[in-house]
Amino acid sequence: MSRIHIDKINRIHFIGIGGIGMSALARHFLSEKKQVSGSDRSLTLITEALNSEGVQIFGEQTEENISKDIELVVYTEAMSPDHPEMKAAKKLKVPMVNYFEALGLAMNPYYLIAVAGTHGKTTTTAMLADIFEAAEKDPTVVVGSLRAKTKSNYRAGKSKYAIVEACEYKRDFLHLKPDVLIITNLEHEHVDYYKDLADVQSAFRELASQVNEGGVIITDTANPNIAPILSELEVEVINYQDLLDLSLPLKQPGLHNRQNAAAALSVAKYEKLSVDEAREALGQFAGTWRRFEYKGTCNNAPVYDDYAHHPTEIRATIDSARELYPDRRLIILFQPHTYTRTASLFDDFARALGLADQVFILPIYAAREENTTGVTSRELSVKVIEHNPNVAYLDSTESAESTLQSTITDQDVLVVMGAGDVSLLAGKLTQ
Repeated sequence: MSRIHIDKINRIHFIGIGGIGMSALARHFLSEKKQVSGSDRSLTLITEALNSEGVQIFGEQTEENISKDIELVVYTEAMSPDHPEMKAAKKLKVPMVNYFEALGLAMNPYYLIAVAGTHGKTTTTAMLADIFEAAEKDPTVVVGSLRAKTKSNYRAGKSKYAIVEACEYKRDFLHLKPDVLIITNLEHEHVDYYKDLADVQSAFRELASQVNEGGVIITDTANPNIAPILSELEVEVINYQDLLDLSLPLKQPGLHNRQNAAAALSVAKYEKLSVDEAREALGQFAGTWRRFEYKGTCNNAPVYDDYAHHPTEIRATIDSARELYPDRRLIILFQPHTYTRTASLFDDFARALGLADQVFILPIYAAREENTTGVTSRELSVKVIEHNPNVAYLDSTESAESTLQSTITDQDVLVVMGAGDVSLLAGKLTQ
C-alpha cells in the first residue's frame, strides 16, 4: 500500500460500491475530480444516487468491468479472491486495496479526527460533523450511516480537517494515523474475529500507539476496559466524562447519546472551538439513519428503526424509548445478526431483550457466516422467557408484519431492531 500515491491516481473502481463506507469513499474521490466506477450485486438507492452524481455503476459483477485504464481497485473485505473482478484486476496487474486501506490513503494526509469504539461511533462522528460545520471549519467527513441533516454519508470539505469513523473489525482501523483519536467505549465485539476482550484491547492499544506526535486521545479514562490500553502511552489523554452534561438538551434521548455528545464536545474544546456554539449545534443534531430513527406510525403507535445488534446497544435503545415514552408498552422486533455473535453473547442478549414489555424474535441474519454453532433464534426466544414471558419467535418477516399489524395499539411504541434486513419492515409497517 505504501507504494500507492493516491494523489497521482485518476481512475478508481469499487467492487461492492453500494456499501455505506465504500459509497462514502467513492464520493470522496469523485469530489477530488477522479474518475470513479463501481459494481454491486444489486442496485439500491445508494447506487442510484452515486450514478446521478457521476459514478459509472455496473449492476452485474463481471470481468468486463475491469478495463485497462483503471489504476486502482478498492474492494470490500467480503469479496472472495475468486471474485471475477478481483481475478481480472490481478490478471491486469491493477493495484488492489480493501476499503480501510483506501480510507487510510485518502484521509491520513489530513488533520485526522478518528472515532473508534465498540458503540457510538456513527453518532459521535455525525455530531462532530455538525459541530465543525457550525464553527465554519469546513471538514471532510466519512460517517458509517446517512446523516439525517444531509441524507448523505460523506461531506466534501476544503479545510485541513477530516473526521472519520474507525471500525475495529479485523483491526481495519490500524490503517489510520489519527491526530485526534476518540475511543467511545470498549467491549468484546466482532466475536467471529476477536477471541476475547484482551484481543480487542490489543487492537485498540495498537491504534492508540499510532496517534501522531503532538496528538491526543479522548476517551472515558475510568472505563475498566479502556484504562489498561492507556498505560505508558506517550500521548495526551483527555477524559470526555469531564464534559458529560446530563441536562444537555438533545433530540436523541438516552445516557449513551449524552456520552457521545461529551466526547464530541471534548474535541471541540481541544481544538479551541467555541464550546457554547458546539452545545448549540448538538441541540440541533438530527441523528443518523437507523440510530433510533423515527419512521412514522402503525395503528397510531410510533415506530422506530434501530441498528442495535449487541446487548449493550439493545439496553441503550430500550432506555431511550423508555425516556421518551414512559407510559407506553414497549414492543421490540429483534433480528439477531450473525451466528457467532448470537452464540457468544446468548445470555446477555436474553437479559437485554427481557427489559422490553413484548419481544418478537426473527431468524438470525447470517451475513457473512455459516451456522457452525447450531444456535437458533427459537432457542434465544426460549431463553428470554427466563426474564420476560412476553416473547414469541416469528419465522419470517411476512409473519412479523402481519403479527405486528394485528398486535400494536395506540398505547404502544415499536422498535424494529437489528443490523440485517429487518430495517425494511419498519418502512412497510409505516407506509
